[in-house]
Amino acid sequence: MRGYNVIEASSGDEALEILREQAEPIHLLVSDVVMPGIDGPTLVKSVRAERPEVRILFMSGYAEEAFRNAGERIDEFHFLPKPFTLKQLTAKVKDVLEAGV
Repeated sequence: MRGYNVIEASSGDEALEILREQAEPIHLLVSDVVMPGIDGPTLVKSVRAERPEVRILFMSGYAEEAFRNAGERIDEFHFLPKPFTLKQLTAKVKDVLEAGV
């Protein structure tokens, strides 16, 4: 709806499978922090190992500070707190893609 090509995965495991099969560049990974199976931080570590250029946007109902202070060692990610609107999500995606981090 906003001009982005979105590839949806129903789990972290499926996201990794798609990442490995996708020949086209993936510019941004949007992931929840807490998910069944592979959680967000574990997913991102695997993604970083295979495609270090992918930007990361985590979303969570937990505060960003609580996530960062919980011992997670994932550098260079962006954060969007839940709940959020479609407008907030698209603005954050635009900001992350333009930031180059």
